Amino acid sequence: MRALSAPAAPGVPGLALRGLDLRIAAGEQVAVIGASGAGKTSLLMALACAVRPAGGSVSLFGRDPWAMPARDLRRLRGRLFLAPQVPPLPPRQRVVTAVLAGRLPAMGLLQSLRTLWSPRDAGLAQAALAELGLADKLWLRVDRLSGGERQRVGLARALVSQAGLWLVDEPLSALDPTRARGVIDALLGAARRDGRTLVCSLHQVDVARERFERIVALRAGVCVYDGPAAGLDDAALRELYAGEVPAAPEPGDASPAINLLPESMCR
Repeated sequence: MRALSAPAAPGVPGLALRGLDLRIAAGEQVAVIGASGAGKTSLLMALACAVRPAGGSVSLFGRDPWAMPARDLRRLRGRLFLAPQVPPLPPRQRVVTAVLAGRLPAMGLLQSLRTLWSPRDAGLAQAALAELGLADKLWLRVDRLSGGERQRVGLARALVSQAGLWLVDEPLSALDPTRARGVIDALLGAARRDGRTLVCSLHQVDVARERFERIVALRAGVCVYDGPAAGLDDAALRELYAGEVPAAPEPGDASPAINLLPESMCR
């Protein structure tokens, strides 16, 4: 993206991103940090083609999505996976079906309906759940899961998807520190193994610095740091967070915050 300015969501007045320049290589894994309201989710929305730029440009897979015909734009969105902080999972749906929904963008209509009514790739779903510590939840209903378990089911969708770009928003908000590191390791391991590009927003600065090679830091919609994790020292973090580095979450599967991403953009 070049000199990108964009609102937080369609129809929302004001700009959440201001003149952002950012280049992410295919197969790269990047953590995005910043205080609440810094523009982290808005950046993911812009990369997901959910908001039209107010200025500047976005290029995905070498093309400007907003210059495409509507049909091509829909196909492009099928190559993205946007994982919101709170995944919109139907409460009465089985976990296996919820996970395999991550493959729907690559399927035809008939195959999609068959998957929803009679899952045929249960082994694929179970393998993804196992990577996130949920192998025994395959046949449960979603409404039997805790908030942290639902969050991990949403991430399992990414693992089974065929998207080349994963856009993951605050995936650790409902997880204790130990489990959070395991989840990040699973996402990073899968992305590196399969050559996926991962852009992940995080409030857990310690996890971002420990696990990611590259960090992008936002403040008030502006990029204030883009570089190796080792180059982001405590002094820079104090300035970024106005003197207060966010603490690690308390242990326990707390209910995550309100979902900031539209359900129509979630796979």
